[in-house]
Amino acid sequence: MSRYARKKSKSGIFHVMMRGINKQTIFEDVEDRERFLATIERYKEICKYEVYGYCLMNNHVHLLLKETEEPISKAIKRICSSYVYWYNRKYERCGHLFQERYKSETVEDDVYLLTVLRYIHQNPVKSNVTKTAKDYKWSSYNEYISKPGIVDTGFVLQILSTDMKKAIDSLIKYTNEQNKDKCLDNDEKIRLSDNEVKKYFTELGIENTNELQHMEISMRNEMIRKLELVEGTTIRQLSRLTGISKSVINRI
Repeated sequence: MSRYARKKSKSGIFHVMMRGINKQTIFEDVEDRERFLATIERYKEICKYEVYGYCLMNNHVHLLLKETEEPISKAIKRICSSYVYWYNRKYERCGHLFQERYKSETVEDDVYLLTVLRYIHQNPVKSNVTKTAKDYKWSSYNEYISKPGIVDTGFVLQILSTDMKKAIDSLIKYTNEQNKDKCLDNDEKIRLSDNEVKKYFTELGIENTNELQHMEISMRNEMIRKLELVEGTTIRQLSRLTGISKSVINRI
């Protein structure tokens, strides 16, 4: 099957996602993440792209970039090749690290630009890695609200207000609003195994999944709500593990 041609962006802005091959981990430790960010910074000078956002998760990366002198596809190839070469030497491995074809979408207006940035910054929260975007060290969120690093924060902030303090306050409020943003990889459904779900039971203090059947109703319902918020769980799966009917869980 032939590959589709990537859509060109009138604005030059792209939301890019790179995932580890077979969804494997691409960042083992702090040094790996620091190296990847240093690689982005290095090629920013060479390729002349602008950086509006990023988030480094364990097995994938989100970038919000604007191409200028060089096509974004070439810039991504440079970034990946450089990081993989370093990574393979460090871990004494060979071969591919990233899926061969990265995913991308164009960002053509200010409204969607803000949506994508919020989606990127909320990635660790919606994946239950941290409680707030501010708590996550490996995204561009804190560059916006405190001290810029590799991100060209002014471009986004001026959309919100010409007063930088008001712009930052607006970004903080907007980022932390309840939302159902779905950008780029919304078609990739995460499914947790039963053993992975059982770990969340343990974190809630539930040693045996059948314990929920014997809890006081309000406490049981609260536990079910918390479990349903874990991305990758399903009502069918929770019903099977707890012995509580799907209709009851659905009503909760």
